[in-house]
Order: sequence, then structure tokens, then C-alpha cells
Amino acid sequence: MWAELDQMPDFSNTRYANVFATPLITHVWDDGPGLNLSLRERILVHETENPGIGKSNHGGWHSETGQLEFCGDAGRRLIAHMHELADEATRRVFAEKTMDAPPCRWTLSAWANVNRSGDFNHVHVHPASTWSGTYYVDAGEPSDSDRGAPLHLFDPCQGRSMAFLRTLPSSVYVHPKPGLMVLFPSYVPHMVFPHNGSSARISIAFNLRADPYP
Repeated sequence: MWAELDQMPDFSNTRYANVFATPLITHVWDDGPGLNLSLRERILVHETENPGIGKSNHGGWHSETGQLEFCGDAGRRLIAHMHELADEATRRVFAEKTMDAPPCRWTLSAWANVNRSGDFNHVHVHPASTWSGTYYVDAGEPSDSDRGAPLHLFDPCQGRSMAFLRTLPSSVYVHPKPGLMVLFPSYVPHMVFPHNGSSARISIAFNLRADPYP
């Protein structure tokens, strides 16, 4: 009788699923090299003409929020890419649940960030939005060319990192690469490490809200 208890249980019919996973989407745009030449020039000129605003940034320059009007045709093209990636990300989220994604009307806002040596962004979230993202124009010639000042994403379920199998990873790092666009749910806490490069690290952050919201 007791000998049977020493045998390994049969878990072959046990189901395992991640029911509250957090999506993270990354995509490198093929037209990035040409797009970034124009974006970089327009952003740096606009920086000299406008004082910028303070948000999560410690140091650095944060443009006004809008539709990247100061970037001209390159800004309009990049905003189209933001819509395209948001549509694809939404489709994939619903596909995982074997559901068709509903048609989405997006309200989009975007702004440019210019970080120089030592500049960084505090931990924050983007309320009243659905997706948030970053597009990298210039990594800023970091001292470690393969890494740069990363985007640091934290597990949005803080209880998981404090009380559930604490040795599991509770954050993700995304290293800047020109042409790379990163998309994640707006409730995900994130920050940017201090820049350690010899030139400006230029990125464009954005929010998309599915209307009606929420």
C-alpha cells in the first residue's frame, strides 16, 4: 500500500496555462534608416527652438505632445507605423484567445525625447491609454554599442514579484536600436536608464487609446 506512494504521480493530463500574460511587441521598420535621418534633423532643430516640458524625464528634453507636426512627412509616416503596429499587436492578443479583434479607432499622441549624458526617465505608467510605445531614432553612440541605455519594463503585478516565487524574473530590458519600435500595455511600469553615450539618444514615445475607452 505505502510502496505505491513512492511512485511519481502521473501529470500527463494536467493542464498548464498562463492566464494573465502581458504582451510585449518589438518590430524593426525597414524604412528606419532613411526615416531616422529626417527625424533626427527635425527633432534637434525643434529642440533648439522650444524649451520642452517636464514629465518623467530627469534632465533631457521632452517635446510637446501631439502628432509630431514638427517632423513633417517623416513624422506622418512614423505615426502611420504606430497605427499599423498597434493594429497588429491587438490582432495577436485576440488571436491568442481564438477571438477576432474588434475594429479599433485609435486616439494617438506622441512626443520626442532627447537624452544626453546622465539623463534618464523615472518609473512611470501612461494612464488613460491602451498601448504605449517607443521608437528609437538614435541610440546616442553608447559606450557599449550592443546595449545602450535600456528601456526597463517592470512586471505590472507587483504582488507576483513580492510574494510568488521571487526568483522568477520580474523585469525586462529592451536596448535601443535605430528603427526599433516597442509596444506594450500602458499599465506596464517602465523607466529609462541614464544615458552614457557620446551623442544624443533620441527616441519618440507614444500612446494609443482605443475609443471608446476603456
